[in-house]
Amino acid sequence: MLPILFSLGLVKIYTFGVFLVLAFFWSSFFLWKNIRLTSYKEEETFDGLFLSLIGGLFFGRLVYVILNFTDFGFNLLKFILINGYPGISIYGFISGFLITLWIYFNYKKINFLEAIDYFITPFFTALCLGEFGSFFSGVEVGTKTKFFLKIRYLGYDGFRHLTAFYEALFYLLAVYLSYKVLFEIRKEKLFKGFLLIFFLWFFSFTSFLFDKLKINHLYLQGFSFNRVVSTTLLLTTSFYFVYYFRNVILGFVKNYGQKITKKIRLPTKRKASQGEGKKS
Repeated sequence: MLPILFSLGLVKIYTFGVFLVLAFFWSSFFLWKNIRLTSYKEEETFDGLFLSLIGGLFFGRLVYVILNFTDFGFNLLKFILINGYPGISIYGFISGFLITLWIYFNYKKINFLEAIDYFITPFFTALCLGEFGSFFSGVEVGTKTKFFLKIRYLGYDGFRHLTAFYEALFYLLAVYLSYKVLFEIRKEKLFKGFLLIFFLWFFSFTSFLFDKLKINHLYLQGFSFNRVVSTTLLLTTSFYFVYYFRNVILGFVKNYGQKITKKIRLPTKRKASQGEGKKS
């Protein structure tokens, strides 16, 4: 792990910070590329992005402070000085980002469900690069393991899971899938706003899958906050997808069931009686 990428005298360049900058610029580039496909004004879209980032950071920090209130109390300086007292809730950030963007789009008379689809691929890009940064800097530490894919983290004993690296690969897949789905939406094969549901499902699924492989948790009444929220979102969005694609699922089950039935040919009554006659 490499927490500090390089030093220039008293100035230290942190690995995680570099990846966050890369995440911002690459996600902004993909957003700009997506917006060029539409009639939305670029300046309005990026104004919404910057405001939403501020809203996301505020709510992410607020949720983290509330869940760790015994460490922060009502000390405003601890809330502001994120370098000295680090920590942001990812679900708080996502909620703040989406709420701020919804308010801004409504103010600008822009349909939120139409425009949000173009933000999802950039969002997954930022998450992917952020997780790669967490892995290479050693910010996100996995639990102990004997699995053949393992690594030592600075300051921690034993070999541990490459949790952040696993999540980064999942989000890399999500970048590809969400970009493909975007064009299906543009062809009107899927409804506008579909990618928002897909984002909530994929993010909650990934968070739920790897939460137990992490050692640093936010707790709510003794339970992992991220796991509770992930489980709720995952069940909700999964039920929605099952309902939305119910005709496709039922058609697949019906056709597959017919194929199985044809392969398993049970003897008819006539053939069975003929067989008994031959035996007699």
